[in-house]
Amino acid sequence: MTSDDRSVLSLGAFAVAAAALLVAFAAVFFVNHNNDSATATTGGGGGGQAEITVTLTEFAMSPSTLDIPPGGARLTIVNSGNMVHNFAIPDLGLLSKDIAPGGTEVMTVKGDETGTHEMRCTIPGHADSGMKGTVNVGVAGASTDAAAPDAAAAGHTMTNDEMDKAMEEVAAKFPAKTEGLGGQVLEPTILADGTKEWDLTASIVDWEVEPGKIVKAWTYNGTVPGPELRAEVGDKIKIVLHNELPESTSLHLHGVRVPNSMDGVDPYTQAAIRPGESMTYEFEALEPAVGMYHSHHDAQIQIPNGLAGALLIGEMPVPDSLAEEGITTADQQVTMVLNDAGTIGLSLNGKSFPGTTPYTMKVGETMLVHYYNEGLMAHPMHLHQPSGWIIAKDGVPLKVPVPSDTVNIAPGERYTVIYLAKDPGVWAWHCHILNHAEGPTGMFGMVTAVIVS
Repeated sequence: MTSDDRSVLSLGAFAVAAAALLVAFAAVFFVNHNNDSATATTGGGGGGQAEITVTLTEFAMSPSTLDIPPGGARLTIVNSGNMVHNFAIPDLGLLSKDIAPGGTEVMTVKGDETGTHEMRCTIPGHADSGMKGTVNVGVAGASTDAAAPDAAAAGHTMTNDEMDKAMEEVAAKFPAKTEGLGGQVLEPTILADGTKEWDLTASIVDWEVEPGKIVKAWTYNGTVPGPELRAEVGDKIKIVLHNELPESTSLHLHGVRVPNSMDGVDPYTQAAIRPGESMTYEFEALEPAVGMYHSHHDAQIQIPNGLAGALLIGEMPVPDSLAEEGITTADQQVTMVLNDAGTIGLSLNGKSFPGTTPYTMKVGETMLVHYYNEGLMAHPMHLHQPSGWIIAKDGVPLKVPVPSDTVNIAPGERYTVIYLAKDPGVWAWHCHILNHAEGPTGMFGMVTAVIVS
């Protein structure tokens, strides 16, 4: 990005663009946040049955600690998220039904099974992504404040002027500098027989997702996403994976045609790669691919925590039919890896707004984007102004391009979209599940921008 581009943003151009989004989103967030309250009241004096609301979202339970008085409690479980969740206290044999978004269920906890117990969502991956907490049963004189949610969950506490100011401040920070840049192209070592070899090391490192938010990321070669690997059809490929993680791992080549023995699914096609061990994956690139490489061992933890990267084989052709739109080639190519869970959370290429990377184009230029979803839920990605056409699904070119300004990418899917810049400006680019992109204090998570000059 040039100093002029950064100057444009710092002078508030992006804040102006953001303001247009905020007007449309504000009402939605007022409703969502006001409905997300979790309260506890004790009836009839100390020791009576409590009324407690537990709110489920991606990926949290609010409140995270429940104090159940000796008289027991009636729990109202509310799913305010965008996917199915449930609620369980396994020690007490309590398990709700699977609750659809917007649904509720009422459960009763007796106060006589005293002690501290875990509560969790039992859907695979949800508890490990944050949907768990503690239940203290038999707490005499339990305070209603102990079960109250934080201010953000209970409802807006800011004035309109305070909200506007907060939104403008976070917009002005974009693009904020963070340590580390993921998804950079890694050049291979060319062996004597022409084989292209890449060395990958899986390890846990400190990773700055957004300014000041440093997490323990599970990485390939120390970055999230891992390095981008590029090959051509006909290449002989060798990927050597070294495991420096505290647990075993494996490497699955998702969307890439390989022999079964190279599929990377332990214990079926290989033995697990134990800590301190290595394994070499060898195959010939038989056909084009917009592929992923990621773990297939304890995947619900390892992939959301960062163990994923892109493997591109060959070039994606631009459909001849787009020539009538003025599109004959791609001026630049972008890989965008989506995540929503683990230590990384809501992010684009391992970063969350305002730490995400902006992109630049000139009017008349084109940008080819490979979307990769390595998260646990679908994400409808929306670029505000440049016109877009879906030209491939999971690396397979479409016979007829599909015009689209919002592309819904499910977990594991890849979509290839070509965009044409028609009008200058700072255009927001974000997930259109609104609570993945914006709240009462401004934009966050899965948001970036395209600057068209």
